[in-house]
Amino acid sequence: MSARQHTLRVLIFDSGVGSLSIGAAIHDLLPEVELLYVMDHDGFPYGEWDEAKLTAHICATIEQVLSAHHVDLLVMACNSASTAVLPALRKQITIPVVGVVPAIKPAAALSQSGVIGLLATPGTVSRPYTAQLIQDFAANCQIIAVGSRELAPAVENYIWHGQELDAVLHKVKTAFSQHPEFAHMDTVVLACTHFPLVAKQLSTLMPNINWVDSGQAIARRVAFLIEQLGLTTMPDKLATQSVIILGEEPISASLRCYLQANNIHINAG
Repeated sequence: MSARQHTLRVLIFDSGVGSLSIGAAIHDLLPEVELLYVMDHDGFPYGEWDEAKLTAHICATIEQVLSAHHVDLLVMACNSASTAVLPALRKQITIPVVGVVPAIKPAAALSQSGVIGLLATPGTVSRPYTAQLIQDFAANCQIIAVGSRELAPAVENYIWHGQELDAVLHKVKTAFSQHPEFAHMDTVVLACTHFPLVAKQLSTLMPNINWVDSGQAIARRVAFLIEQLGLTTMPDKLATQSVIILGEEPISASLRCYLQANNIHINAG
């Protein structure tokens, strides 16, 4: 397919602010690509949903979004959702869909000790997809899995309302430290897109750890698919970023400031 000039738009979908960590990585690599974030705030947190209900909900919600907004590619910016809904979603829509899965493979390659932490929601920790990733790419590693119900909501409230999350972060450290191999853990997979938003706080609390997330890999995958679609970007043009928030709760002053600081415009939908 011959390349053609096109202002590309990528939809980054999540239940909350986790989309911002994935979008930041895409924007760093592809600043000329327009990004549309959709935060399904009423559906948060996806990690607590029944898998079948989650699949039906996301498929219906994305159909509504696509009926109102043209996009070229969709990123499902949630580990819990990606491990559940991607097959159904890809059958339903025609544009390419990129899922986010735990970065087990790069973590296993990076670790020197072979002891790897997996920090995720309980849903992601328990999914067969995650177990298969470990079997495929980290079978010789010791995995210390921590499925936190509290951290993603704490990060959401931190960005939305400026609430402190130190107590929750200390619980995460305690959960890891109770494992007998904790002292040898040199790499942790941040297997929820919310978690990279507080990677700095985590690294302060647990220093000398490699914190690995999927952002850069997803950005590279988006770039690859853009090329495969035969679309060329306009590298001299800095594309816009905008966000749609689904739900009844009005956008908070804290979130508004965060978005403005990152040059992300609020879209009325």
